[in-house]
Amino acid sequence: MSSFEWSHNDFYHRLLLGHLPRGCARVLDVGCGAGKFAAALAGRVGRVDAIDRSAVMIEAAEAATPDNVTCVLGDFLQHEFPERSYDAIFSVTAIHHMPLEDVLSRMAALLRPGGVLAAIALPKSDLPRELPVELVAAAGQRVFGLGFAAARALGRGGWYVRDPEHETMPVVLDPPLTTRAVKTTAAGVLPGVRVRRLVFWRYLLTWRKPEV
Repeated sequence: MSSFEWSHNDFYHRLLLGHLPRGCARVLDVGCGAGKFAAALAGRVGRVDAIDRSAVMIEAAEAATPDNVTCVLGDFLQHEFPERSYDAIFSVTAIHHMPLEDVLSRMAALLRPGGVLAAIALPKSDLPRELPVELVAAAGQRVFGLGFAAARALGRGGWYVRDPEHETMPVVLDPPLTTRAVKTTAAGVLPGVRVRRLVFWRYLLTWRKPEV
């Protein structure tokens, strides 16, 4: 693995955890992968349901998560979850694999009134509009990568090292929607939704379901 390589997904876990509402009892993790984020959620909430359609990922997630995490092998858009039952729904680089209108509508239906949705996903390239952030990302990738590698070499933790399961995760080299298109599409499904481009080839989508 190159010294420049590190997990952008893991880097944004803390950002997602910052959107966890207080008094959160039940959370859904959509596209849980190997279960690292679900495990982080499990230390803060009473119950986590984690779904992924990859049997390899679910096997890894079951081994990596504590007893208050239920790992589900299935398709999020087809699996039967109880509606209006989650205090929060999170997703880490999964919703760009699915039709955006469908996945957001489904998530909204599963949230309780006042519940929070927060998702990180990959946008389609939008050049030249996003050229400045792309240049910053390219430079930051190397600087951060070397720094994280040095910290790992000194025995100061994992510092966003990629999981062994990384190579088996599905990859979308050309996501269907730019950040601008995501904003437009999401606003038609979730009034008041917020979408912003992040530096390292991701966008953040957040929404709170109205109380009534």
